[in-house]
Amino acid sequence: MTILVTGGTGYIGSHTAVELIQKGYEVIIADNLCNSSESVLDKIAEITGTKPKFYLVDLTDKEATRKIFEENKIDAVIHFAGLKAVGESCLKPLMYYYNNIASSVVLAEVMAEYGCKKIIFSSSATVYGEPETVPITEDFPIFTTNPYGTTKLMIERIYTDLAKSDSEWNVTLLRYFNPIGAHSSGLIGENPNGIPNNLMPYIVKVALGELYQLSVFGNDYDTHDGTGVRDYIHVTDLALGHIAAIEKLTDPGVHIFNLGTGTGYSVLDIVKAFEKANDIKVPYVITARRPGDVPILLADPSKAERELGWKTKLGLEDMCRSSWNFAKKTLNK
Repeated sequence: MTILVTGGTGYIGSHTAVELIQKGYEVIIADNLCNSSESVLDKIAEITGTKPKFYLVDLTDKEATRKIFEENKIDAVIHFAGLKAVGESCLKPLMYYYNNIASSVVLAEVMAEYGCKKIIFSSSATVYGEPETVPITEDFPIFTTNPYGTTKLMIERIYTDLAKSDSEWNVTLLRYFNPIGAHSSGLIGENPNGIPNNLMPYIVKVALGELYQLSVFGNDYDTHDGTGVRDYIHVTDLALGHIAAIEKLTDPGVHIFNLGTGTGYSVLDIVKAFEKANDIKVPYVITARRPGDVPILLADPSKAERELGWKTKLGLEDMCRSSWNFAKKTLNK
């Protein structure tokens, strides 16, 4: 099978591309490089021995997107491409609504033109809003607390309606919890442009001395230490979840899965675990809550284990060690 990976030079996309290639799939990557680097392609090649075919394209450009399908026979698409910072989405909602939703609609239109009707969509636990209880199962009510989450929810609904309108479509919605960590080679990991919006790359930049201290957004949540609790999943486990989903792309319709561990850690738990695993101090300061954040998000991943045969294998120490290994090997140059 030939898989188009949109956003494939990004954090999760690059790790998934590696696992796909190692499983024998042909991978084509499309990315506009707004939050990644083309050099990732060489890293993927170094790990796998294969450099994916690459298109520098913004998916809101229908003609440019069409060219990918014109030049290749695509069997399925894994759609990662999109802006993803909760805080930024609250400040720039129109940018998020246009970029994330328009690109997803254009992609689906072009896929339909070329008879490719299998898509795995990179969704998010943010579609559950602020749940009344945890852990969260796939049948929980869905609503959102920030524009980023709303774009994910709207795209889920768009693709669901598409599948209802045309029984040939196979749509898988993967609701991620909080991916961290890096590939065991240390060659690829999370390296956003500018000041990071996600916790682990921020911790790494503080540990490297590039940033003075970590800002912890709020310590007055109803959690064991007052800081937000999340279900952190190693990015390699998450990537393997996509492989499991690809292998189950046999039945048309809409399929929804949580990808998480079922275990929650607070921001300060992560800081302490990183310090312990890597024997390095991470100074931090408590600041105001970040708009759009919720106290606890925790997955019930049992459906993915039951139906996809997938479950996580890597723990918090793996996440912390691999993040620092990537930083020392690739970023600290």
